[in-house]
Amino acid sequence: MTSEYYVGWDVGAWNCDRGRSQDAIVILDSKLNVAGKAWRGNLRVDINSATSTDDWVKTLFQRCGTPMPDATAEITMAIDTPLGFSTEFVDLITSGKYAAKLENHKTNPYLFRYTERYLFQNGSTPLSAVTHMIGSQATKGMHVLAKFAPTIESCGVWSNGTGFHAIEAYPSACRNSVQIRNMQNGFISLGNDDLDDARICALVAYLFATNRNSLVQPPKDVPKKEGWIWVPK
Repeated sequence: MTSEYYVGWDVGAWNCDRGRSQDAIVILDSKLNVAGKAWRGNLRVDINSATSTDDWVKTLFQRCGTPMPDATAEITMAIDTPLGFSTEFVDLITSGKYAAKLENHKTNPYLFRYTERYLFQNGSTPLSAVTHMIGSQATKGMHVLAKFAPTIESCGVWSNGTGFHAIEAYPSACRNSVQIRNMQNGFISLGNDDLDDARICALVAYLFATNRNSLVQPPKDVPKKEGWIWVPK
């Protein structure tokens, strides 16, 4: 029987060794128990030293003090940081192509991707990788995808071509979800906001892997390279 694990990564900046916000990793098993222990620190050195997806996964499991799963294990990772920039922003900086019309902050296509504009319409307040102080985290997450999960399997889903899949999550948009609240019933805080957010990400990874239809699906017109934030319906 294939084992499955669900990894939540709350991303810190590239040089977050002593920062108030750091990388946080929580790994859940198929019964939603924390595998090993939650971990918090800076993954920069690990990202640099890993030469394959297997190396990367092995490092995460070692950091959390739990045995490396066998080669047939399915790993789903949900990452809390923007994993792309908007098509309009990329076009502006790469070819000088400008957007036809700019209006209010929430609909500005340079600042927010389709998925973030969608969240605004539905009552959330997502951050922008352009205007808020999360550009470092965004490039860190995108770097990991490019190195360890370079295949865009479908909009908002990255893969290494075998058993590792990565998606984007946003804990702030999940906390009031009935699904997430029910799944957290009986949980106690892991002692730090980064770790608690990482655990919510891991729960989203679980929902994605086991009941994808319980999450909001990306519309057909979302640019694949922008990605998609997976949140419960």
